[in-house]
Amino acid sequence: MKSLFITALALLTGTLAGCAATFHSSKSSTETRPETLYETRLVDANSGMQLSVEALAQKLAHTDVIIIGEYHGHQAAHFLQSRIQAALYRQQPLQVLSMEQFNLDNQTAVDAYLDGKTGETEFIEDSGAWDNYRASYRPLVEFARQHGLPIVAANAPAAIVRCVGRKGPDYLNKLPANERAQLPGNAFMDTPAYLDKFSAAIANSHSAAGEAMSERMLNTYKAQLLRDNTMASRILSAHKEHPNAQIIHTTGTFHSEEHLGTVALLRQRAPDASVAVISPVVWPADAEKAPVEKFRNKGDFLYFIQPLPQEFLDEDRERKAMSARFQRPNNETCQEDSP
Repeated sequence: MKSLFITALALLTGTLAGCAATFHSSKSSTETRPETLYETRLVDANSGMQLSVEALAQKLAHTDVIIIGEYHGHQAAHFLQSRIQAALYRQQPLQVLSMEQFNLDNQTAVDAYLDGKTGETEFIEDSGAWDNYRASYRPLVEFARQHGLPIVAANAPAAIVRCVGRKGPDYLNKLPANERAQLPGNAFMDTPAYLDKFSAAIANSHSAAGEAMSERMLNTYKAQLLRDNTMASRILSAHKEHPNAQIIHTTGTFHSEEHLGTVALLRQRAPDASVAVISPVVWPADAEKAPVEKFRNKGDFLYFIQPLPQEFLDEDRERKAMSARFQRPNNETCQEDSP
């Protein structure tokens, strides 16, 4: 299985890397939708010009922080992230990889793997890696490991985020001093428009998530802000520790698109740092050309992809599945909960 994945990855990345040069059509790529789930159409949001990955890397060679948004589990996003990582390294070999996909309390496990002290399966178990790690994030981590690059476990600890969502922002005051010290000061710093965006997203899933989500919406938003503030703080700490390095941060697009979330907080915390946002856009079924103008505000650069298959057609099954995703495990407790 491992060798099959590596072979497929090599074939796909090789094919995609040559897309701009080998695309045979009288139309530009931004006028032709991706033919497979693994392809992308990369565009400069300002000019609307199609870009190769190498051209993008040249444009971003002197940018301090590059945030690559993703739809979690969409292979086109993950393959593109890997190609951008390598292309940026060729422009600027001083590089740090920051990842939402690892929580800061698992930094020791990440470092142990980079230092050759653990094997991959041990690393996956010790770091709390996501279920799709091998299929989606392995190439990023292995590139960093093979080139001796630091990786920042950027996200807030999952247990703390969960308890803020349950108990509210004052929960941080109940944490042991060493745990609170890992989190940023002003951990719930906010930015204009983000609450509106978050509320709209919650409203769209309200019927599936159930009434409990509506009742806890404000605390849930504070938990979201804790994630964003922690990621922004971790990125800036890495920038200070490695002042000549370029930081690449991978994250779900909600945290970065429209320059909100983590991006807005980065700019509040370090207004002099240069930040570029690369955001995914699903090519609409009714659009003949890539609708750059419609989605221009999503990022400085856009990559258009095919939609993933629809998860559910049965509404009842969808409601049950969504409820299960939001349901808290019975064995998870917070600081003041009774034993």
